[in-house]
Amino acid sequence: MEHGGNYYHVPESSWDALITHSDLGGYLRSIASAGKPAADFSSARIQAPIAGQEVWAAGVTYYRSRSARMEESKSAGGGDFYDRVYSAERPELFFKALGSRVVGPGGQVRIRKDAKWSVPEPELTVLANPRGQIIGYTIGNDMSSRDIEGENPLYLPQAKVYDGSCALGPCICVTSEPLPSSTAIRLEIERHGKSEFSGETTLASMKRAPSLLIEYLFREMTFPNGTFLMTGTGIVPPDSFTLAAGDRVRISIEPCGTLENVVVQGKQ
Repeated sequence: MEHGGNYYHVPESSWDALITHSDLGGYLRSIASAGKPAADFSSARIQAPIAGQEVWAAGVTYYRSRSARMEESKSAGGGDFYDRVYSAERPELFFKALGSRVVGPGGQVRIRKDAKWSVPEPELTVLANPRGQIIGYTIGNDMSSRDIEGENPLYLPQAKVYDGSCALGPCICVTSEPLPSSTAIRLEIERHGKSEFSGETTLASMKRAPSLLIEYLFREMTFPNGTFLMTGTGIVPPDSFTLAAGDRVRISIEPCGTLENVVVQGKQ
C-alpha cells in the first residue's frame, strides 16, 4: 500500500480477503497510521491488481464510441444498434475477462492473428465490493478487434474476449468518493520510438455515471470477491490506424498513474 509517498506492508496474504474488507479505505488508513514504512518495495514487481474478481465492461458510454461503433458496423446492418443503446436507459454490459487473462503493468497485450483492425480502448475502471459499492479506481485497456465486431455485432465476444485482451493497473486508488468530471484520460501509442497516435478526453464526456453502470451489473448477479467494471472509452484512433506488434500503449489517469503495455500478435 502507498500512502503519503511511503509504502506499507499489508498483513493479508490473500488479495481477495483484502479487497472484500468491510471498510477497505478505513482499514488501509489504520495500517498507515500505525505501521512503519517498508523499505523493500520494488515497482518492477507490480502485477495486475486482481485475483478472484471478474472483469466486466460497458460499451457506448461516450458519444465518440457510439459514432465509431456505428461506422464500423454499418455494412453489417448493425449501425443502428449502437445509436439505440447510447440513448437507451439500459446500458450495454458484457463480460471481459477472468483474472487469469488479465495483464499487468509492463506485460504484453495481444492482437488477434485473425484480426486486421485492432485498437486499444483506454478506460477508467472501477472496483466494486461484494455489496455493489465502488471502493476504488484503476486504469483498464480493453483491447478490441474492430473488424471482427464490425463484421457482425454478434461477434462481440470474439472481438473482445481472448488471451491478453485486458490489462489493469498500475494500482487501485482506494476511495469511496466519485472522481471529478474534470478527470482526464490520456492515450499514447508509440511505434519505433515515435508517437503514432495520442488522444485525450475527460469523464465529463461520459453519458452514464459509473455508479449507474454498477447498479445495472449487480441487479441479477452476485460477486463474492467483488468485480471490476471498465466504464467505456472516449478515445478512438482514426479508421486508418491499427495496432502492430511492438507498439507501446500508455494510458494515464490521475490519480491512478500510467498503465503501459507492449503489443504482441497472437498467442506466443
